[in-house]
Amino acid sequence: MKQNLRTLAEAKSHSEPITWLTCYDYSFARALSETELDLILVGDSGGMVALGYSDTVPVTMNEMLMLTSAVRRGAPEKFIVGDMPKGSYEVNNDDAVSNAMRFVKESSADAVKLEGGVTMVERIASITKSGIPVFGHIGLTPQSSVASGGYRVVGRESGEGQRVFEDALAVQEAGAVAVLLEALPPTLAQTITSSLTIPVLGIGAGPHVDGQLLILHDLLGLYPDFRPKFAQCFIPDVLDAFQDSIANSPEDPRTKRLDGLRELSRLAVESFIVATKERTFPGETYCYSD
Repeated sequence: MKQNLRTLAEAKSHSEPITWLTCYDYSFARALSETELDLILVGDSGGMVALGYSDTVPVTMNEMLMLTSAVRRGAPEKFIVGDMPKGSYEVNNDDAVSNAMRFVKESSADAVKLEGGVTMVERIASITKSGIPVFGHIGLTPQSSVASGGYRVVGRESGEGQRVFEDALAVQEAGAVAVLLEALPPTLAQTITSSLTIPVLGIGAGPHVDGQLLILHDLLGLYPDFRPKFAQCFIPDVLDAFQDSIANSPEDPRTKRLDGLRELSRLAVESFIVATKERTFPGETYCYSD
């Protein structure tokens, strides 16, 4: 069943963990479409892992629309969030609404995500009023990481945790339907999660949030340049099952295309889903400390 805003809200109220992964192309989207994954984010991280940029800043609207359209074709029954790239929403409300509308009309995204808290409430409110659901993103915000001191855990320094908490409240008040916390101390993330009525998803924000996001290329160990502390590669967990399925298949696994990276990736994603639902991911190994 395709998730919607009502079912996501119910998941929070029932303490059912939400699973979220990034994706950037048709083939991986097809694999994700065969799992019980709740959400797909077509992230601007695709600029790094798929397009080879050194960070997310250069990614354009046209590139994001191309990636999102490909994912939608591969996963027509998944709830897809399009990530608004740097420069597509910060300047004024009209630009923000216009570009959010492009995600919905040109790539069939179900919602958009944008970075920023208190400073972005007007943008969030304007997009929401246009009828497009918005996912907020606070804590470590990669598009502005240079201005905020680089890629680091956010919320440990004096006064910083309170500012992040205020960002979370502001995002909710502006009308966002969910918020992503990135690279936060677990206790701060837990406080925010219990204080908000909208779903709170985490990436590197510890175990006490309403759901977990990972970069697909980190989960699969595909990106060679960097892997953050919180990103577990799930391939080792499923190698034995993958090899057994090939060895014990009653027919040639090649006829069902179960002998390659696609099936191995699907099994790894299923392992992530189970670990998230059972709250064994992230364990202490994949958490920042307070």
